[in-house]
Amino acid sequence: MSVTWAVILSIVTLILGGVGGFFIGVFYLRKQLERMQSDPDMLQKMAKQMGYNMNKQQLQKAQHMMKNNRPGGRK
Repeated sequence: MSVTWAVILSIVTLILGGVGGFFIGVFYLRKQLERMQSDPDMLQKMAKQMGYNMNKQQLQKAQHMMKNNRPGGRK
């Protein structure tokens, strides 16, 4: 009987850890995107990591688009 409970507890813990990790990851990603909106250097760095070289006008346009398209419908 104790082996059954150990297996059930392990599975429940794994599921709760996965769900919790997902929500923590989403929260962290949203905070990073919010910081990128106000920090053009951070946005430029991310673009370079993805292989894009943005000029000042493209950078401003990307920031403007990010501010207008916030996740969750908040403006």
